[in-house]
Amino acid sequence: MSSPEGTAPAPKVALADLVSHLDQYLEAARFEDYAPNGLQIEGRDRIKKIVTGVSACSELFDRADQIGADAVLVHHGLFWKSTPLTLTGIQYQRVARLMRSEISLIAYHLPLDAHPEIGNNALAARALGLGQLSRFGEANGNPIGFCGAFDQPVSAVDLATRCSEVFTQEPQLLGADSAARIRTVGLVSGAAQELLREAISTGLDAFITGEASEWVTNLSREAGLCYVAAGHYATEKLGIRALGDYLSRKFMLEVQFVDIPNPV
Repeated sequence: MSSPEGTAPAPKVALADLVSHLDQYLEAARFEDYAPNGLQIEGRDRIKKIVTGVSACSELFDRADQIGADAVLVHHGLFWKSTPLTLTGIQYQRVARLMRSEISLIAYHLPLDAHPEIGNNALAARALGLGQLSRFGEANGNPIGFCGAFDQPVSAVDLATRCSEVFTQEPQLLGADSAARIRTVGLVSGAAQELLREAISTGLDAFITGEASEWVTNLSREAGLCYVAAGHYATEKLGIRALGDYLSRKFMLEVQFVDIPNPV
């Protein structure tokens, strides 16, 4: 169908070109990840509208279909090293949902955590007001987080308040006394509680991540370090939204972030 007189056709990009660009922009090949990065399910070969979200799930796919999206772009895809190889039950239903609608699924995990411009950790560090940023926290040999310092020390309560504003969720504050003065902070989004030990050995005053295991409270308390569990989902909304904004500018595509709230 031709466009109405005086109007330009809506821009589209080939699926293969979109994924190739994302692979290069996020340096996906550099990462040994827990999941495949890039195209996970192939749909239409031309992309006009994209829905972004943190985690692949049926509700997100339903919303994408209602919006008329050609592709879903997420941080957490459907396929992981721990996921059964067979397509049965809920996993089958999810895959079938996308295939029936010819919607592509594209996912980037560690590359989106680590990116120095639109990554979860770089964005959060800058939003929190940290300066003197340097890389921190390795995953399979690649640094994915950042550490930095405030110009002036803040209290643990002030840090928690800043986290609630940046991540739009009330965090758990563990370890050091709430009045402790904090200047140096490490930040790795998601489930990075194992990196608490690196934060301690580095001599940081605080460590921010998404989740906390039971052992975290005593270890951070005894080390005199402030541990902030700001929510796995909450700490990983920033990157996927920024990546969608980037694609909207780069390819003149329609991109919409769909929030599927998750308190964890």
